[in-house]
Order: sequence, then C-alpha cells, then structure tokens
Amino acid sequence: MSDEATSVPRIVVGVDGSEPSKAALRWAVGQAKLMGGVVDATIAWDFPTAWYGLAPPTDKDPADYQKQARKILDQAIDEALGPGPARPVDLRPISAHGHPAAVLLDAAAGARLLVVGNRGHGGFNEALLGSVGQHCVQHAPCPVVVVRGSGHGP
Repeated sequence: MSDEATSVPRIVVGVDGSEPSKAALRWAVGQAKLMGGVVDATIAWDFPTAWYGLAPPTDKDPADYQKQARKILDQAIDEALGPGPARPVDLRPISAHGHPAAVLLDAAAGARLLVVGNRGHGGFNEALLGSVGQHCVQHAPCPVVVVRGSGHGP
C-alpha cells in the first residue's frame, strides 16, 4: 500500500474572507468529516503592487501582512463554522505568501481534493468562476471542487 493510501485524506480549501470562500470551507469540512480527513484552510497574501505609477508602501514589515492575512482567515473560519476551537474535523489554518493560485496549487500537492468558491473578492461580480478558481481547475495536481451557494448542501 502506498503512503497516500494509508495516510489521512487531506483537503485544501482556499479562503479569502469572501462569502463564496466561506461556503467552500463549510463544504470542505463536511467532506472531510465524511472521509475522516483533515482540512488545510489556506489564505494567500502578497505585497501590494504599484498602481498607476504609484509605488506601494515599503514601510510595512512582511510580518504585518502575514498577521493581517491570518486575522482574515481566523475571522472567516469563525464566521463559516462558528466561533471556538471545537471543530468536527482537524482544521489547520495556513497563511502563505504568494499569488493565491500559486499558493493553492502548491498546497494541493499530495492532497485528496482542492476546494474553492466560485469566485472571491477580485474580478467581476458577474463572473461564474473567478480567475484563481479557473487557474486551479486547469492546473491542480488533484481533483478540484468548485462550490456555489452556501456550502450547506442542496
């Protein structure tokens, strides 16, 4: 038997604080409960980029961005699943530096599933699938689930 067959199934879910990402988190936790798996709730952060010729602020410590991302992640987890440490599955919050699609694809290596909401904070509200989700669907090393709606089921 391979290591993957004997290990606990791992589900990676992208969380950015948006309602679709919270729905994806709820769905991932429900699926992990059924599979006897763990959930890596993952948020990506990056430094601001220049916009219209304006330089991004350089006086912030990278740890400040990391802390802010973790705060957003913790708040999204509490809003999606309820406050407190008691969770129905092992839930591991992860905050990583980089572009969201790259962070999620890296995190998905060796995972059983990658779960994303149908769209996040960026882009157009009318889009059926956001750019990060689209990139993940096309390039993930594992199956990808795109959650629409609340994540509570039909």
